[in-house]
Amino acid sequence: MVWGSNDRSVLVLVGPTASGKTAVGIALAQRLGGEIISADARQVYRFMDIGTAKPTPEERESVPHHCIDALTPDQVFNAAEFGAAGRTIIDEIFARLRLPIVVGGSGLYIRSLIDGLFEGPGADPEFRDATESRLRLGGTEALLEELRRVDPVSAERIDHTKPRRLIRALEVFHATGTPLSALHRTPRPPLSFVPCIFGLLRDRKELYTRINERCRRIVEDGLLTEVADLQRRGYSSSLNALNTVGYREAYACLRGEIDVAEMLRLFQQNSRRYAKRQLTWFRADPRVQWVHVAAADTPDRLAAEIERRFLEAHGSR
Repeated sequence: MVWGSNDRSVLVLVGPTASGKTAVGIALAQRLGGEIISADARQVYRFMDIGTAKPTPEERESVPHHCIDALTPDQVFNAAEFGAAGRTIIDEIFARLRLPIVVGGSGLYIRSLIDGLFEGPGADPEFRDATESRLRLGGTEALLEELRRVDPVSAERIDHTKPRRLIRALEVFHATGTPLSALHRTPRPPLSFVPCIFGLLRDRKELYTRINERCRRIVEDGLLTEVADLQRRGYSSSLNALNTVGYREAYACLRGEIDVAEMLRLFQQNSRRYAKRQLTWFRADPRVQWVHVAAADTPDRLAAEIERRFLEAHGSR
């Protein structure tokens, strides 16, 4: 198929962790002549293959993938940077007359890509050092209380387990005098493409079973060995790239704070909680067209349904 010459429609596939996005995205790319842009905040980093459940080398060879293995874990990369990079990649894919297919579960990254995102002022090292000292001494609650006073909307939206996001929201207010939530509402210039968003929705009990099994498989496949290798390379658990579900628990296990059984239990529990937050995020977006997934559904059947609905909405090429 030839894409990008008439309407510039971009297919976006979202859903919670373990919902089956990777396999369905690859099937879609094969059916529609597409290239995949990974909207995963951790797959962009090298040496983090097992814990992020990256597409296998064979899968990546079968379909072109972008935004995977682009950085080392000590490099800083955020949603605004992903949005800018992703829009450039979309233009390049269209120039090859192929279909851009965005696949991922990082809601903020996808919002940045398809809606634009306020980048804000640059980092203020002095303010950050002072705020991080307060975090170490008093924990997140004091920072959260301050953010509630100056930007209650952001305080409600931000994941409280991500203290760097609290610090960034306070930093933006400190630098501009305007709440981050208000700046996010600033109108953005029109994009050069039209997103068509589909979401995979499984029964909650089945999804949680899949999450538990996926976490068990990741541990069995060598998560601890991967994290030990990251340590040998000099990448500590304090890096933002590694402050994420799976890696946090594995580092704690290697430090002797928990055993392997407890590591797995926490990994599964925190993954289920993350999936719940992902669903809350995506359900709040009325543009998402949900695809209900039965236990017996195959990636190819789901891809065929999404293909049909996508072509009905945007015309066959």
